[in-house]
Parts: sequence; structure tokens; C-alpha cells
Amino acid sequence: MTERRIVVAGGHGKIARHLIKNLTASGDLAVALIRNPDHEDPLRALGAYPRLVDLEHAGVDEVADTMHGADAVVFAAGAGPGSGAARKDTVDRGAAALTASAAERAGVRRYVQISSFGAGEPIPEDTDEVFAVYLAAKTAAEEDLRRRDLDWTILRPGGLTDDEPTGEVTLTEPPLERGTVPRADVAAVLAALVEPGAPAVRRTLMLTSGSMPVREAVAALR
Repeated sequence: MTERRIVVAGGHGKIARHLIKNLTASGDLAVALIRNPDHEDPLRALGAYPRLVDLEHAGVDEVADTMHGADAVVFAAGAGPGSGAARKDTVDRGAAALTASAAERAGVRRYVQISSFGAGEPIPEDTDEVFAVYLAAKTAAEEDLRRRDLDWTILRPGGLTDDEPTGEVTLTEPPLERGTVPRADVAAVLAALVEPGAPAVRRTLMLTSGSMPVREAVAALR
């Protein structure tokens, strides 16, 4: 089997680390984009190849340099819990647009973006201010990606948990009733979506726990 090169932006995130385990187990090379050098050794221990790049301050050429020769890019970065409104915009919107631009520059067509339930929908008036900025940033990132000449897929998982993976999901185009999903199952779906010939190109998908095995759920999108 030919080793494939998958770039994972936000490579030390919880979903990203599950994804890296899946990719390395399949014989693929995961290039983990991180900004904290303390995360290099833990990621190497997972089998990843870490690259230091700050997606809030880097230029397109610097990020594109990490992507040359890649088969796919997964945007798994996020400002994370406890971050303020400003970083929700610079990471969840700005860094997403930057990595998409870098993928175009590097000639990597397959691009999968992790979004969120609530993106692309009206934001309720009683929404927490920071969370409202987060949803607006995710919506803007989706809209930016849809305009690009990439083989993109947008994945909107439900409420994320650290539960053990079930291996069974509900994966469909919007709408979908709200629900939760283990991060490990999100990673399994991502790994399936970046396989050669995977379906769902230029589609937006909703994901929660369900009753269909991951590979069957992805194959059913054809």
C-alpha cells in the first residue's frame, strides 16, 4: 500500500490526535500542524510528523510549504474552551481560510473542514456572546470554503464527548436532530472521508452517534 500524506491542522487537538492514530494505523503519514513546540514529542509518539506553524500569524506560503505533496488536508484547529471572542474569529474563521488558501497554493485538492452544529443557521438571540462569535466564525469559514476550487467536505459534528467510540454513527446532509458523538468516532469518519475515492465531495454533512457502522455510513453517501 502506498503511504499517503495527510496534513492535520490543529494537530494536537483531541479529535486530531484520534485521527492521527487512525491514519498511522492505516500506514499513512500524518503531518500535524502545531504552534506549541511542547507538543512535538507527544505527537511523534503517536506516529505523526509535527510541523511548527502558527496559523494565526503565518502567511500562505509558509503554510503551503507544509502541504506540498500531501493527499489531503483536514482542518481540525479551534480556539478551544476558555478562549475569547477574538480568538474564535482568528482561529475558527481566519485559520480555516488560511489553510484552505494554502491547500490551493500547494495543489492539494482534498480538504475536509470540521465545523459545528449551529453553523449556517440563524443564531438565537439568547446565545452566549462568545459562542455566538464562534458560530459566526464557523459559518464564515464554511462560506469561504464553498467558494473555493477544492474537493471539500464540511463535517458538522454534534456535541463532542470523550466517551469510548461506538463505531456507529448517523451521517447525513442537513438537517439532523441534535445529538452527541464521541471525538473518536468523529476521527473515524474523517479518516474514511480522506481515503482515495471517498464520497461527499462538495457536500456539508451532519454527524451524531447512531446505528450505522462508520464505513457503511460514509459509503451510503455515494
